[in-house]
Amino acid sequence: MPELPRFYGIVIKMYHDDHLPPHFHAEYGEHSAQFSLPNLRIIKGTIPHRVRSLVLEWAAQHLSELSEDWDLAHANKIQKSIKPLE
Repeated sequence: MPELPRFYGIVIKMYHDDHLPPHFHAEYGEHSAQFSLPNLRIIKGTIPHRVRSLVLEWAAQHLSELSEDWDLAHANKIQKSIKPLE
């Protein structure tokens, strides 16, 4: 599973053979959650509130890139890395 960015201990990933609806995975230590695209709601899992806020801030800035990576993943093409939150 390609790692898109990593920031503040948060790892964002997207699987090539993942299920619908379009989404990405956010991992932080032993916590993980799946966020739907394009509405950025948690559809599975839990992460600390502060981490959720950082993920949402980052994802809102990169929503079009996330959608493009979802399309690439499902076409079995290499995803583009996305700039981390600074």
